[in-house]
Amino acid sequence: MKVALIYNENIIDPNDVINVFGMTTKEHYSSKAVERVARSLERGGHTVKVVQGDIHLADELKEFMPKVVAGENPGMVFNMAYGIQGQNRYTHVPAMMEMLGIPYIGSGPAGHAIVQDKVMTKIVLQKNNISTPGFWVFRTPEDTYDDLVFPVIVKPKLESTSMGMEVVDNWDDLRAAVKVQIEKFEQDILVEQFISGREFAVGMLGNSPNIDVLPIVEINLDDPDQIQTISDKKKKGGVEKTCPANLSKEKAEEMRQMCKRAFSCLGLNDYSRVDFRMDKDENLYILELNSMASLGQGGSFYYAAKTAGYTYDSLINKILDVAVIRYFGSSIQQHTADVDLTQPLRVVARTYLRGHLQSLKETLRGFVNLNTHVYNIENINHLGTTISKRLKHLGFSEHIHRQHDVGNFYYFKNHSEPENDVLLVSHLDTHYGPDDLISFHEENDKIVGSGIAESKGGLTVMLGALHALRFAKKLKKIRCAVLLTTDDSLGGRYSKRFVKEYSKKSRYVLGLKSASKDGGIITTCYGRSDYQIRFTSTAEQSGSDIHGIIPVLAKKLTAIEKLSKDEKDYRLRTTSVISKGSHGQTPNFATLTLICSYKTTKFGELLDTKIQTIMKKRETGSPKLDVSINKIQTRPPVIEESSDTQFYELVEDLAKKHEIKIKKHSQLISSDISNVPSKLPALDGFGPVGHNYRSTKEYIVHDSIVERAALLSSVLFKCAEK
Repeated sequence: MKVALIYNENIIDPNDVINVFGMTTKEHYSSKAVERVARSLERGGHTVKVVQGDIHLADELKEFMPKVVAGENPGMVFNMAYGIQGQNRYTHVPAMMEMLGIPYIGSGPAGHAIVQDKVMTKIVLQKNNISTPGFWVFRTPEDTYDDLVFPVIVKPKLESTSMGMEVVDNWDDLRAAVKVQIEKFEQDILVEQFISGREFAVGMLGNSPNIDVLPIVEINLDDPDQIQTISDKKKKGGVEKTCPANLSKEKAEEMRQMCKRAFSCLGLNDYSRVDFRMDKDENLYILELNSMASLGQGGSFYYAAKTAGYTYDSLINKILDVAVIRYFGSSIQQHTADVDLTQPLRVVARTYLRGHLQSLKETLRGFVNLNTHVYNIENINHLGTTISKRLKHLGFSEHIHRQHDVGNFYYFKNHSEPENDVLLVSHLDTHYGPDDLISFHEENDKIVGSGIAESKGGLTVMLGALHALRFAKKLKKIRCAVLLTTDDSLGGRYSKRFVKEYSKKSRYVLGLKSASKDGGIITTCYGRSDYQIRFTSTAEQSGSDIHGIIPVLAKKLTAIEKLSKDEKDYRLRTTSVISKGSHGQTPNFATLTLICSYKTTKFGELLDTKIQTIMKKRETGSPKLDVSINKIQTRPPVIEESSDTQFYELVEDLAKKHEIKIKKHSQLISSDISNVPSKLPALDGFGPVGHNYRSTKEYIVHDSIVERAALLSSVLFKCAEK
């Protein structure tokens, strides 16, 4: 099942909201806690995407979540977001899910709104004859109540996790505490009769009529007048606890029944925590309910679940499962949460990759921040050496094809047989200027940097997939090879023969360029030809008073621009114009460099004819020029063959099992698979989802690192089985 895990950051980024306005949340999960839950869900067999609950949330979910109305399997939201700012923050994500039509764990907006408001909670409890301490609401420090009895506990009515709590026993201290809290929390203050005695926390899991009350936890207070503050809860492990609490069977059952009644009358769903105090006469009072009970490993909810026999993984997956049952009537969870290597590879791989996501990102950061412009040979070879060490650690042997004009080519394989099951092809060079490096940085759900989509994201995905296969004890069962070239920016000018040679030794060929924004796997791509055109004034024109050849060149560039302006079948791009004059005179020769992309060989030939005509045509009144046209065809176009179609169908079937959307994609930029011999199955686009190739805004989607590496691991293993 696809599960979107939604969380919120502890600091508001102005890009996350339209305006920073109103009370900001004081509650959030740490990034480690979010990743821990994500890994637990992955180990439960689910496809997880971690999404920040901000202004971009709807767009993120629109791309990720299945469309049930279109016949796809349903997905779920696992909500860990307490909200960013404003009132009733717990309701924000659930309300949005209701609007978008996406199932989610936990209570609905109404339940959250009532429970987050401690005053409303107590009113509902009282109306349903459920015991709760007496209370008073202060809107100003000067408010007075004739029936108020000390001691009382003072707390903001809309906050959780024991924020702002203080016990007072006289009017002066009460007014001072109310004044401080109104200024700090900007809301009404609940003043509640303080119950001296024992304190308990009771976790609830499920939905009526099948609500499971977890073993009762007692908070071990030093004395009956002590309270548990937020600083106590934040200490490692929190306040010492006892579970199950030392209670008589009758009192424990009374507490459980109170919990169930409160859970139902407040309209809560799936899981919650109920906080109690019991006085010296063993009278029970519900203090409050938490409709988003903490899932932290030090919290009382997990403490109780652990006593009940849950592991952390099984608890998280149980919460998801009870929500699934509530929506769909039965569980669709297919796997146990306990990870073992007998689970499907997609589960084991995603579990491994989710747990190593931060490490993969650090690897990617190192790749991106290394300037590997095509002629920065030292850095390119350094990147090759870095990857070589990683692959050797995985059992690959290395063969280096040393080059002089560009960086070295690297060929690796993890076996000694003559034929590979699969050949992975990528490149180390990056297509940008020698001084134009954009460093690795994150922008919301995107990671930006030079070459991150075109090559370096794919290299990271490859390493992740291979490590996941080794973890699953599958890598040795695959005869895998890797070819890394260094002249992609030049259209594979020098490496084409190596691509052909090693492809012939392989049953399948996979390219590691990024997938398109819609998950596209590259089944076709344009061919590429480079043109170097030299214009020289003839001898009889050298003494002319015209302004050199610049006007002529301008007209030809205009004609070239018009040639492909509205064309979809071929494109022309001018990459360099250099003009000079002999001995410091007016320019009398120039060199023009063009890169041409074309959908088919026929369009390439048509384009060549048009270029020849434009460049050799003499304009009326213009000087006579010698024109030399040097055409370098670097890569032919890729046309989808039946072998590619069958291979794509294999990948598509695996993607459905991973719950990853893919589709066929035609790539405008040429690829190394252009040089794979005919009838050999070859596809590209197995890197992360990315966009804006060869621009300052080149990026990949953060979560696609895990999902594409998991998919790649399955594809590699399947190639060995076929």
